[in-house]
Order: sequence, then structure tokens, then C-alpha cells
Amino acid sequence: MKRLILDIETVGVDFDSLDAVSKEYMLKYAEDDKEEEAIKESTSFYPLTAQVIVIGLLNSETDKAIVYYQNPKKENKKVENGEFICGDEKEILELFWKQMSDCDQFVTFNGRMFDAPFLLVRSAILKVKPTRNLMPNRYDSKFHADLLDLLTFYGAMRRRFNLHMWCKAFGIASSKESGITGHDVKNLFKDGRHFDIAKYCLEDLRATKELYKYWEKYLKF
Repeated sequence: MKRLILDIETVGVDFDSLDAVSKEYMLKYAEDDKEEEAIKESTSFYPLTAQVIVIGLLNSETDKAIVYYQNPKKENKKVENGEFICGDEKEILELFWKQMSDCDQFVTFNGRMFDAPFLLVRSAILKVKPTRNLMPNRYDSKFHADLLDLLTFYGAMRRRFNLHMWCKAFGIASSKESGITGHDVKNLFKDGRHFDIAKYCLEDLRATKELYKYWEKYLKF
């Protein structure tokens, strides 16, 4: 069975680069300066205002990873049980869809709310045809197993919590312990630290894999 753990990293455009109508729309419901500033920093969350800079895939059976990432220096690298392959956004999306064409199941953390729709929309914008539907029926995890949905019983828990807190609860090493969080990605990208972002994504993949093992062993019925 080809089960792939999936995670992506994205970087948004600078808010000031948006046209006047888009800026007005984005700030429409901001009630004060603090909310306005938060919105300006949120462009990485949306496929209309951001690009995919890393797509990570980890085979849960072989423990081998492929991380596709943007890097102008074209630094393809191989590490133990992993490979880092460079390309622009369109190229890494095309490579991703090739991997997904024969995938039996993929696992994400919050993938239905972020990774899957982001990848589908960015692919459409760049005229890349997806090979699979990443957004099947939410309550059927045979193809897309979103751990955040599964662990919170599809929203039954009062709070959903992030990957770091779920990992800490189950005694799993969190990628955040390396000193990098998702909030750092945009600045790292600006500073040209592309490989550091790719490695951070790989750590997220490994954490998600371990979390999936807990769910499968103790909570799956």
C-alpha cells in the first residue's frame, strides 16, 4: 500500500503589492490597527495571495521522503532516507501530482482546511492538471486521512489544537523543537534559507507519521 504523509509550506505576497481593490477587500472587517496588521501578515494562508514553496511526501511504509522545494540555487540533495528536489512552483506541483497518481492513501494534519485545497487551487492557477481529487467525502478517510479531523472526532472536541500540542501529548518529537515554526517561513524564504525550510517540512512529515501511528493503533476502529 502506498500511503504518503503530506505537508506543504507556503509564502504570501507582501500586502503592499496587492492592488487597491484587493487591499480594501482584505481589510474590510478589520476593527482596529491590531486586526489590520494581523490581516496584512496573513497572505501566506490563501492560495490567491501565496505560492507553494515546499511540498513534502513521506512514504509511511518505506520511511523514504521526497521534498520538492523552491530554491533558485537548484541545490538537489540526498540524505539518509530522503531526497530534496528543486524546481519553481509549477515544476514542484507537476512532480507532486506524478507521485499522487498511484497513491492509495495520503495523511495530513489539517489538510482538508489547508494543504489539499491550497494545492488544488494553486495548480489550477498555474494550469497544472491534478491527477487525484484531494477533497473526497470528509467522513471517509480511506483516501485522505486528516489527523486533525480524526483526532478531534470531526470537531466534537471544544478545541482542535495544533500539531505541536498533539505531538507533546503523545510524547512525539515536535518539529517546533528545532527552533523554526511556520511563522518563520516567510522571513527564511526572503533570506534565501530555502533548504532550512525544506528540512523543517521533513520534520513535520516525520512528526505527522508518528502521530498517525498512534491514531491507528489506539483510536482507529
